[in-house]
Amino acid sequence: MNSCGGGFDVDGKQKRVAELNRLTALPDFWNEAEKAQTVVKEQSSLKNVLDSWEKHRSDLEEARFFLDVAKDEKNEEALDEAASKVAAVAKEMAQTELTQLLGGPDDRRNAIVTLHPGAGGTEAQDWAEILLRMYLRWCDRRGYRKEILDYQPGEEAGVKSVPFNVTGDYAYGYLKAEAGIQRLVRISPFDANSRRHTSVASVFVYPEGDDDIKVEINEADLRVDTYRSSGAGGQHVNKTDSAVRLTHLPTGIVVACQNERSQHKNRAMAMKILKSRLYELEIEKQKEKMESFHKTKKDIAWGSQIRSYVLHPYRLVKDHRTNVEIGNADGVLDGDIDPFIEAYLMQADLLVERVKS
Repeated sequence: MNSCGGGFDVDGKQKRVAELNRLTALPDFWNEAEKAQTVVKEQSSLKNVLDSWEKHRSDLEEARFFLDVAKDEKNEEALDEAASKVAAVAKEMAQTELTQLLGGPDDRRNAIVTLHPGAGGTEAQDWAEILLRMYLRWCDRRGYRKEILDYQPGEEAGVKSVPFNVTGDYAYGYLKAEAGIQRLVRISPFDANSRRHTSVASVFVYPEGDDDIKVEINEADLRVDTYRSSGAGGQHVNKTDSAVRLTHLPTGIVVACQNERSQHKNRAMAMKILKSRLYELEIEKQKEKMESFHKTKKDIAWGSQIRSYVLHPYRLVKDHRTNVEIGNADGVLDGDIDPFIEAYLMQADLLVERVKS
């Protein structure tokens, strides 16, 4: 098996590894250290992918062999076990293929996700917190580490704004599929007349920047504010001005961090987030998407919705980009969003292939 669908081309990857092996063997390979490190990183990544694919292929052949033996012997217990093994390996192979759609320069990075409620006060703020729980549950399902960086609670319920960090391989590659405006339709728990309400919230996703990202930040362009950390209350609330808010004056970007008790650590994390935001901004400029980027960021309203979550009068979650629909809305809100992400990535890959052809 040398290929699978359009996303996993074993022959092409093997040829690329051979070419990279030839380059690394050249006597002057390390003369340009930065370029050489990029080549070595690609070489290592491709080798890992090919090794993983070969292991999956071998495991699948072994599982199929035992499945055939179980069928011949009419051993129901062995048959069930072998069938489960085949299904498990096939799922792992499909996941390996899916990761090959994540070939962007930042896809393997960690992600910084920020949720903002739209207009609507408590309704929208509550919806933003529901989305927060959904994404944190998704992180748990995938084994990603997550950290809330700055939780700004709403007056009555929900959250005014919350950025959080997601750490894990391909975190940004997957979560970039979630960027956009998301809509909720439900019977409001805050309406005494139990009327149906519509709320929107925006999801912004940025690749976390490495410490060596070449983003110049002039201290004169920063306004630094410190304040007391806010939270659920109790003895663990910090009584000192340890929280830090940075405003980048040329762009108007504001980031805040209050998860550490140390002002120094909060400032360092806030700077890291700011660098990531500025890095993403540069990427958007390069892709000539600045106009739409700012329009989306300034207008969290009815347009540009990527997904709707309808809880009344029926229950359905629909992605408007791929038309994927799931009736188990509770499961989706509990973090089962991979079908939406996978469909988006497959669609994006098909669009790229069409452009190339």
